[in-house]
Amino acid sequence: MKKIALALVAVAALGLAACNRNDSANTNAADTNTDATMNEANGDLGNAETAAENALDTAANLTDQAGEAIENAADATADAAGNATR
Repeated sequence: MKKIALALVAVAALGLAACNRNDSANTNAADTNTDATMNEANGDLGNAETAAENALDTAANLTDQAGEAIENAADATADAAGNATR
């Protein structure tokens, strides 16, 4: 009877050890997935930051171009006024 009981205890111990190892493996997999998700989120954040910087640069360029267009229109108006008075 003692031999059967010891065998059952040994099998139960192996079963528990196997379960604990799977939990550890699942925890490691979850950690890996979390790290991958964080890395992807950081990459997305970097891409969004670059897009925002590019949009601001484009807005600044358009503002400069609008200012130059106003200057050109003012020069053309002055030239036309000067030609009209000759």
